[in-house]
Amino acid sequence: MGKFIGALRFMLTNTDKVHIICFGAILLIMLILAVLHHRWKYYEREMKLWKKLCLIPLVITTVHYFIFVSGFDGFLMRYSPMYLTAFIVLLPVLCAEHKKGYRVTASVVGVLSVVFCISFFISPTKAHNYTWKSYTGSFHALIREMERSYVLKEWKDIDFSALEEKYMPQVREAERESDPAKFADSVIMFCNELHDGHVSVYTDYDREKYASVFELKDYGLSMTKLDSGEVIAVCTAKEVHSLGITDGTVITEWNGKPVLQAAEEKIPGCGQPVRSNAEMIALFELAGSGGESVEVSFIDETDTEKTVTLSALYNEHTYDDAYDRFSHMPKKYSDLITSNYHAEMLDDKCGYFVLSAETIENVVSDNICFYAGKSRSKSRMFRGKLRKLREQGMEYLVIDMRNNMGGNSAVGAELCALFTKENMYSMGLGERKDGKNIRLTENIIRGDGEFADIKVVVLTNFECISAGDVTARDLSKLPNVTLAGITDPNGSGQVTGGCCVLSDSIVCVNYPIGLALDKNGDPDIDTRADQISRDPVEVRIPFDYDAAMKIFRDKEDYELEWAVDYLEAS
Repeated sequence: MGKFIGALRFMLTNTDKVHIICFGAILLIMLILAVLHHRWKYYEREMKLWKKLCLIPLVITTVHYFIFVSGFDGFLMRYSPMYLTAFIVLLPVLCAEHKKGYRVTASVVGVLSVVFCISFFISPTKAHNYTWKSYTGSFHALIREMERSYVLKEWKDIDFSALEEKYMPQVREAERESDPAKFADSVIMFCNELHDGHVSVYTDYDREKYASVFELKDYGLSMTKLDSGEVIAVCTAKEVHSLGITDGTVITEWNGKPVLQAAEEKIPGCGQPVRSNAEMIALFELAGSGGESVEVSFIDETDTEKTVTLSALYNEHTYDDAYDRFSHMPKKYSDLITSNYHAEMLDDKCGYFVLSAETIENVVSDNICFYAGKSRSKSRMFRGKLRKLREQGMEYLVIDMRNNMGGNSAVGAELCALFTKENMYSMGLGERKDGKNIRLTENIIRGDGEFADIKVVVLTNFECISAGDVTARDLSKLPNVTLAGITDPNGSGQVTGGCCVLSDSIVCVNYPIGLALDKNGDPDIDTRADQISRDPVEVRIPFDYDAAMKIFRDKEDYELEWAVDYLEAS
């Protein structure tokens, strides 16, 4: 019962009170209408009034729509349970004078109202529509709302007033020039300063007419930093081969500056929570940063530094190729979804299991399992797949969590339970009140231990986020599991739900509003202002010249190959 009350408090805390009042008013009116029908059903004049009164919920939702949704229909899905509840109130009107028909429709409406109510409150959201405001007005409103509801304000030491002062001049300039791209860029730069993987920005404007500073060019190469500190060219095109740059060529300068210094100074913050991850990604972006041409210095075959001018190419995709190969991201997003929960034997001893998302069949079931902290169906599924691998001779296992999109942390907890005999704390939900974090619920991994004797390597990377972050961290606590990767997990673990849509729907900003707590009562997973990972890999996979060539040139799965070798050696 305590967990139910805690979950209910969490839902109510993270839903705007005005929407709770609107939905509550509709439900109260429905109850009053039911009572009035019972008293007035034999009186013709009163029944005519009753039918008119049934329109009140529809009036409430119509007003709600014009205040909170109009201008951005993306919010319709969020408020659809409330709107549908108001609509079905009209169904009993059709058979109000028929005793049996009214009872049936009233019963159906009652059941559906309960379902819609549950659906509305188990997905808490603080959504704000500022589409009618100017660039400056909507940006100011975004700042003020995030100052009120962004869950990591204190944890990350965010000074929203200082950030507004920093970026408002750019927003004013965009407003004077009527430049939506410049406006969107200003918002993106502001959001990147939060270094939170759960803060996402979606933009909508004419990209053929307006140019963004985040729009990358292609000079026929990308770059990556090795463990030695050297920066080398990768994914090189034939246009730069003729100038002496090939895959593996050491790059020393970019437009006259040492390449690592240029990456730090010239690249707008990419918003990565973990600094070491950001430094790797910055080089991909630097390789697309410049004008119609850039000067690049490199070490040629004679061990001599040479400088050449690279011209921007068109219809190339070097950045995407480099990013996807480094993160092991499939070309099609759908392939990442369909590969989830895939299991196979890599050889006669090594099993392989893909966990690219912690998902359940539907949104309602997903939310119920999230608050309950368990999912029996996924526990059975995990157990069945692992048993089949064991029957095929599995002695050790690789769990591939690279590019894990997150989802429901309860799903990951069920997987962890199979690899430990001990109970252990995973995470809890909380609220921030009077400057303190208050724990409302806690999720405990109930150790099952059926596969506690199996040695496991969990592969992760900077795209492993949210519930994926939590699952990777929980697995790393187990003595038979090693968390490994070239990069650390993303470092973002709070509960999303905040959304602000700015002027003319040009920009939509999503951010976390729900507090997830670790065992010590601190925000779970997320980095502080220092951007140091709080769930780093236990073993850093070596990233030398040979590793880079396997990943970028030969398109091999070097990390998976390393994991199998590591397990065989141990």
